[in-house]
Amino acid sequence: MQLDDLGPRICIMGPSNSGKSTLADAISRARGLRTVHLDQLSHLPHTDWLSRSSEEFKTLHDAELVGSSWVIEGNYSALLPQRLERATGFILLDVPTPVSLYRYLRRCWVKGVRLGALEGSRDSVKWSMIRHIIGATRSNRARYKRMFGDISLPKVGLTSTKALADFYRVNGLKRSCPYRHY
Repeated sequence: MQLDDLGPRICIMGPSNSGKSTLADAISRARGLRTVHLDQLSHLPHTDWLSRSSEEFKTLHDAELVGSSWVIEGNYSALLPQRLERATGFILLDVPTPVSLYRYLRRCWVKGVRLGALEGSRDSVKWSMIRHIIGATRSNRARYKRMFGDISLPKVGLTSTKALADFYRVNGLKRSCPYRHY
């Protein structure tokens, strides 16, 4: 499946630190699509990941879906039906847990602009996030795999760092991040 087969409204999901933000940005720049980072809608800027109310998040989320072209990255499964209703294509990332953990630690320790970061915030290592990556990600992977099978949209599953790198290469995508993600 080529990127062009996914249409002008692409939904990207996957475990924490799997490369969703970087891929969304690369697709956005290559295809002229608006990038929507769900973490930025779900959390308040200039905070240490303080959540918005669920109603405020839903309002912001649903307002982004109205556009004719976008690439939305993030999970937030409770609002997935609305995204899939409008999406023309779907990408599921599933890099190994050690890669996700490494990326999380690096994003916390390496200074630089991180795509999808909260405005005015700096990532810091949190034990709750490490536990989430190591523990919750395992059950989420199984759920995402089942969900992926049920999605009838044009879709791509990228289940390794090599598959992700190949997708970038085949589709002429370029990373703009200050450090490599694979």
